[in-house]
Amino acid sequence: MQGEIRVRMAVENPSWGYTRIQGALKNLGHSVARAPVARILRRQGIPPSRERPLQWRTFLRAHWSALLAADFFTTEVWTVRGLVTYYTLFVIELHTRRVHVLGSTPYPDEAFVIQTMRQLTDHVEGGLRAPSILICDRDRKWSAAVQHFLTAAGVRIVQTPFRAPNCNAYAERFVRAIKEECLSKVIPLGERHLRWTVAEFVAHYHGERNHQGLDNELIDALHQQPACGLVRRRQRLGGILSFYHRAA
Repeated sequence: MQGEIRVRMAVENPSWGYTRIQGALKNLGHSVARAPVARILRRQGIPPSRERPLQWRTFLRAHWSALLAADFFTTEVWTVRGLVTYYTLFVIELHTRRVHVLGSTPYPDEAFVIQTMRQLTDHVEGGLRAPSILICDRDRKWSAAVQHFLTAAGVRIVQTPFRAPNCNAYAERFVRAIKEECLSKVIPLGERHLRWTVAEFVAHYHGERNHQGLDNELIDALHQQPACGLVRRRQRLGGILSFYHRAA
């Protein structure tokens, strides 16, 4: 049992050395020398504290309220030139799950990303407040110029490792939701139709869709539902998206 506790302490606290773990065990009423602590951890393949990396989960929890994640999702849009791939940039607040859709374009170049980030970091109307930490992948769209702009705005950039989508799981989950629940059932007819479709889903996502990560609550619960009354159905996108509520 003591061995399990030592391993747990080392895994959950990467900066704790053998002596620190020895002291923590003493607090629990276990008197043990430093050498057995080191021996058990080495046997479990756990290196000394200076060689243990900070766990990604620990990093997220330590910065939870200031964390945002950014990503793109693609949509095939029917235009006069045929099907054109549009790239939509969004940012999601991890602690509230609130999403900011910044723009869509068939040409997601450096100028587009900087312009959309400029509206997000605006001191008056922007949704990004400094200091903040923005998680993004290592796509070339997040160029040195983009990172320099965000750094100057007081935003720290943290890029996920290559081929590690789980490190940006909240953004990936939103992409999955909007594609499976909305975009896979619609063929946008032009850029305006795409923007309207995305806006309708985001409104549904914030005020009409329950989120398991938020104890199955709505992001924007405007008022308490009455206990009785007729059940109404609010439809978006011709009934693709539905919300049931009681009439006041």
